[in-house]
Amino acid sequence: MLGGGKVFEENWHRTHDGKQYFSGIVRNGKRKIFGSLESPMLTAGLTYETVSYKIFISGKAGVGKSSTVAKLCGLSVPKSHLETPGLQTSVVYWPVKLADRNGKVVMFKLQLWDAGENILKKFDHILPACTENANAMIFLFSYTDRPSFEALPAQMAQICESNIPKIVIGTKFEQLRNSDITTKEIYNFRERYSVPLMNIKNVSRFRLLSDGSKVLDGNAEIEDVANIMNGICEVLWNQQDTGQIAVPLDDSDDSVQYSYV
Repeated sequence: MLGGGKVFEENWHRTHDGKQYFSGIVRNGKRKIFGSLESPMLTAGLTYETVSYKIFISGKAGVGKSSTVAKLCGLSVPKSHLETPGLQTSVVYWPVKLADRNGKVVMFKLQLWDAGENILKKFDHILPACTENANAMIFLFSYTDRPSFEALPAQMAQICESNIPKIVIGTKFEQLRNSDITTKEIYNFRERYSVPLMNIKNVSRFRLLSDGSKVLDGNAEIEDVANIMNGICEVLWNQQDTGQIAVPLDDSDDSVQYSYV
């Protein structure tokens, strides 16, 4: 866990109880893709609280923003780079169980905002639209692109307000052996800037069907991103204990969206 104590039950997604809730986002071995107004359909009697957050994902072109969003959402990771042509938003749901004695289940609805680097440079209104009312910002660097790591401090200072939680994710972790970013540099960065730093492998997991064809393995994909998703949700949830005020942003659906001021 990222904090000093357990906020959520560890490995809850592997338990019988957890699998009942995850069945709302994994059906027939595949991750369900949600629209902005959709929500998971769960077995009658399962109770939970839904909270919604907006997250802006920032990083230089080619660093792996689109493939990271695809991995978190359970979509197939693109095999080649194609810069995001405009502004794209994706919705991903993730259930967690609080580790306190109440054991409440919380369904996180994360709205991921991603914009291509060239679009951000070309149109001045895109970046403000992405960062307005954002509850957190995720900054990406690639283990195969050292300049993307070196650019992080300036990027965070330029884009992110001081009171907005920052998260850093190192992409293409499966190619770590080809990286010239040292473990010590990663440690020093984490200590100096006091930000959670996670790693993601930007590759899809497949399962074989009886006819020999391959399809995405939704359960394996859940396992791949569980620590990252739990970490992101923990950062968001912990904002409620920092003295910041949570106010509803949108009541157009059954979720509760928070902005911290």
